[in-house]
Amino acid sequence: MNYLIIIILLFFSALFSGLTLGLMSLNAAELKRKISLGNGNAKKIYKVRKEGNLLLTTLLIGNVAINSALAIFLGSVASGFIAGITATILIVIFGEIIPQAVFSRFALTLGAKVVWMVEIFIFVLYPISWPIAWVLDKTLGKELATIYSKQELIKIVEEHGDTEESNIDVDEERIIKGALTFSEKTAKEVMTPRTVVTSFEFSQKIDESFLENLRELSFSRIPIYQNNPDNIVGILYLSQLLGKKNMGKTVGEIVDEKIIFVDKNQKLDNIFNKFLKTKQHLFIVKDEFNGVVGVITLEDILEEIIKSEIVDENDKHEDLREFAKNK
Repeated sequence: MNYLIIIILLFFSALFSGLTLGLMSLNAAELKRKISLGNGNAKKIYKVRKEGNLLLTTLLIGNVAINSALAIFLGSVASGFIAGITATILIVIFGEIIPQAVFSRFALTLGAKVVWMVEIFIFVLYPISWPIAWVLDKTLGKELATIYSKQELIKIVEEHGDTEESNIDVDEERIIKGALTFSEKTAKEVMTPRTVVTSFEFSQKIDESFLENLRELSFSRIPIYQNNPDNIVGILYLSQLLGKKNMGKTVGEIVDEKIIFVDKNQKLDNIFNKFLKTKQHLFIVKDEFNGVVGVITLEDILEEIIKSEIVDENDKHEDLREFAKNK
């Protein structure tokens, strides 16, 4: 009978100890995210985990009470010194180390299976644990959600990508990291420099020679200037030159005069939003002196997000920025 009581007390000691570490290691905000993704175990645990201080107080009071009862009971069946050594060994090994090692690895699964017992503990110990939890709530406040910085999120993605259990592949990792960092860059870091930008004079005549030149360039949008390359007055779209209705005209007669200028130091996320809002695909980049320093396209920003060059069959140079440097 004595051994049975010792086993029962050790079981509850292990249960309280494991639950304290396991359930408190599960962040309430993380559980809510898992619930939104349909995780049934998280839904069961969140019912008790959302009141963190009440749960913590209940489990600690229960753990201390059980360990004290175990020490007292062992003292009644053995001498004081032996009882003390025995209680210490039993509690440390079977009541602390083993259950905490198990619950730390399987907190979500095990916690969901015994959450009904936790609800009973909370109900039984409520008169004692609630006042203490109330004081903690008032003095320390509710638990704060864990907020990660961009750099921390990137490290988390990298760590997930390095594990076999993760379903994040190399391409997804690269794109996620690009999406988290592209807003830190500016137009001047991804734009096509003016030295390799093709543009035409406002008075350029549309003839067979001009069209042949465009075919070799393979650009779908071309800036048009008047008098000097800093005076961009419009954008010529290749689609406007389909057919022969514009043969003999000048580009100035058919050019789209809707131009959007951006500062070279403007952040890419702002430019990206402007692309989406205006439904344009090419902006002219200017410096602080109002001079044209290059052009930036929606494709340039997408390349920065996916961390890879988008090249079609007509592109002669994979990276125009690198080509401009070499040139």
